[in-house]
Amino acid sequence: MFYHVVLFKLKDNSPENMDKARNILTSMEGKIPQLKGLTVGKDELFTERSYDICLITTFDSKEDMDAYQVHEYHVNEVLANLRPMLEASKACDFTA
Repeated sequence: MFYHVVLFKLKDNSPENMDKARNILTSMEGKIPQLKGLTVGKDELFTERSYDICLITTFDSKEDMDAYQVHEYHVNEVLANLRPMLEASKACDFTA
């Protein structure tokens, strides 16, 4: 199983904006064949080191994750709508 984990820091982390970001990310479910698992969480602690949203996606292989990265829905719906909301993001990709 290949994991793609992304942490997002929003420019505005109001509850409404966090819900909007979460909804953008969860909208991928069922629309990208390579995406085998999708979990999205909103931060609850708001500490100094916290990011606002965590995306955990799973794939059968790194190649499937690569296909997801350029999939039309991911690029045109998710990234196009999420990027303007972001201050920063960090990713970790691994096989487990």
